Amino acid sequence: MEPLVISTNVAAPKPNPAAKGRPTGSRKVPADGIEVFAPGPSYGDGSGVQGDLIGDSDHHGGAQKAVYAFAREQLDHWERVLDRPLADGMFGENLTTTGIDLEALLINQQVRIGSALLEVSIPRSPCATFAAHIGAPRWVKRFTEHGRCGIYLRVVEPGRIVAGDRLELLGRPAHDVDMLTAFAAAMGDLDASARVVDAHCLPQMYHERHVAALARRARA
Repeated sequence: MEPLVISTNVAAPKPNPAAKGRPTGSRKVPADGIEVFAPGPSYGDGSGVQGDLIGDSDHHGGAQKAVYAFAREQLDHWERVLDRPLADGMFGENLTTTGIDLEALLINQQVRIGSALLEVSIPRSPCATFAAHIGAPRWVKRFTEHGRCGIYLRVVEPGRIVAGDRLELLGRPAHDVDMLTAFAAAMGDLDASARVVDAHCLPQMYHERHVAALARRARA
């Protein structure tokens, strides 16, 4: 099956059940297309998708979390587990894809989609807002154990993406750390952290977190 974007999605703001008084963009709905660009470097610098909403600016937004992609195949998995329909965009993704194992992509892999050039950046960490949005028991634990977190992407070259655009992988990073490994490391797997640190493939702030976690293990 050809790797494709099947839906481009932007936030449908609603009250945040995990933080009263603040909206959330956790649920996104299909749009005719999205314009992507590189936001500022830090949390609070907003989405890399024009017209999108970042509700929790303390932990989301910025260059490393500019665009979020999630596979339709994984939405289908959770439909079966939760026994309810999950529309494209329901997991907060800007890009719903099919025909590609997103978590098998290597960190820093470049991907041409439409007229934009993107780069696999960091894993998603499930949070209280996501859990409240999905409304399933023990959601963070279940999502973590499944291991399929989707991918955040940074924007190398801005452009437009529409449903039907193909994902074209360009080149190959000089390491073997995929998103599945990076997610396991982010969720506390110290053996995975060691692989991430050895590869030095994450942005410095995230790299240093894994260095610190390994140092704590060494002192224990």
